[in-house]
Parts: sequence; structure tokens; C-alpha cells
Amino acid sequence: MNKTELVAKVAEATGETKAAAQKSVEAVLETVAAALGAGEKVDILGFGNFSTSVRAARTGRNPATGAAQDFPAKTTIKFKPGKALNERLPKA
Repeated sequence: MNKTELVAKVAEATGETKAAAQKSVEAVLETVAAALGAGEKVDILGFGNFSTSVRAARTGRNPATGAAQDFPAKTTIKFKPGKALNERLPKA
């Protein structure tokens, strides 16, 4: 599902216009992004938790040439699904 499809599903589920649903979806995404950018954790009960993590700097190797390559430290986003979301996933 892409953002356009998400907006259409939200509009259908809420009875709003697509324009109003798009504003709502964008507001939620912007709020989550701003909180993560500020280093905050975002907990959405029944859905999951978003948090940031710092990946340490490291030295790796180019698999084609074997040459050493330095990778700087990097902040990444982690998502841990909530119990309710996990229960909705198909069993393997």
C-alpha cells in the first residue's frame, strides 16, 4: 500500500473527503517524524513503538575488491510491532 492508497482507505473508513483524509494522514506522519527527529519514542497502543537507535561507526570491506571502507555512525529508526498487530499477521 502506498500513501495515496492509504489516504483513500482512511477517507473511506472515516467518511471524510480524500482531501481531508490526506491532511489527517500527513499530520500524523509529520508528527511521528518530528518526534523521532527530536529523539523521542512514539508509542501507538495496539500498533507498535517507533524509536531511534545509534549505529556505531565501523570499518567494512568491499566484497568485490576486498578494500577497507569506513562507515560513519548513523541514527536509524526501529519499529517494534504491538501485540494486537502481531496477532493480525498471517501465521507461517
